[in-house]
Amino acid sequence: MKKSRSALPSTAFKYILRVSGRHQIGLVVLSIIVFLLSTVPLEIQRRLVNDAFVRGQVQTIVWLALAYFGVALLEGGIKVALNVYRAWVSETAVLDLRRLVGALTPTPAQADAAESQGTEISIVLSEVEPIGGFAGISVSEPVLQTGVLLSVFGYLVYLQPMVALLCALAFSPQLVFVPLMQRAINLRSATRIEVLRGVGGSIVGADPQAPLAADAHDVEIRQVFALNMGIFKIKFTMYFLMNLMHHLGVATALGVGGYYVVQGRIDIGTVVAFVSGLAKVNDPWGDLVDWFREMTLVRTRYELLRDAVQVMEHKPEQELVDTPLEGAPGLTPGSSLEKSLSST
Repeated sequence: MKKSRSALPSTAFKYILRVSGRHQIGLVVLSIIVFLLSTVPLEIQRRLVNDAFVRGQVQTIVWLALAYFGVALLEGGIKVALNVYRAWVSETAVLDLRRLVGALTPTPAQADAAESQGTEISIVLSEVEPIGGFAGISVSEPVLQTGVLLSVFGYLVYLQPMVALLCALAFSPQLVFVPLMQRAINLRSATRIEVLRGVGGSIVGADPQAPLAADAHDVEIRQVFALNMGIFKIKFTMYFLMNLMHHLGVATALGVGGYYVVQGRIDIGTVVAFVSGLAKVNDPWGDLVDWFREMTLVRTRYELLRDAVQVMEHKPEQELVDTPLEGAPGLTPGSSLEKSLSST
């Protein structure tokens, strides 16, 4: 067996910082620029509407429209650079993990004797993609989306604190049901990983003459199907409720904002800015939920991969070739992985 480099760090985030620490700083800087620009279009929209419907100043409207397009172009260009940079960081991490695991595979001369070992390493290798793919968004995504949320809400409070407060109250139920539903999804996803790893291990070590092997695999596959359907039901219900809360916020902005317009307390451009601002808040919140779900799954996958690599690194070469891999445990009840997921 080829000599391996040092073992993987204890956590996924430590590994990500090891392979892309400097680049994470660059991604964070680009993310900050993007979320700082996120409120500029809202202010331009507000002024456009007021100039069009109240003052009727054509020249100002034209310049504001050009400014709006310019800001959108700048923001979009920076987002393209950010996304390409993220993709490069992710693919670099995937390449690094593939090289690390590839260095642990048996040599060609040992291929026949290590067929089962090679098959199991292939299973481990297939889990490298989502782990490395998370590297590009691991730090910059929460920075970007949290920054957008705070900057947009701060701008809405600046425009009209009372309307902003009522919209926030309409939005607040998500702070209760989203974590609860996301935890249910995480637990099912963790169990799904455990079952799939068990299926892979049983296929590798199965006796082809065993009469009950097919039935056992069918039970496990049906269990994966049931877990996937449970995840889909919870996830789509959660998205429905999140979308409903968003529309409740928009209805609040239109209703209360329209009342204030009639009373002369705010202008119509402020109402338009509120509606657009709530739309800008809805997507970042959903993206943060998706990021959290992916982070918990990557954490579980990484711990399985780390344990497998540690076993392959420390086993004697002959023992590694002649025996199946034992270092990629599933999430057995009461295990440290299961407990860590239950606490999220």
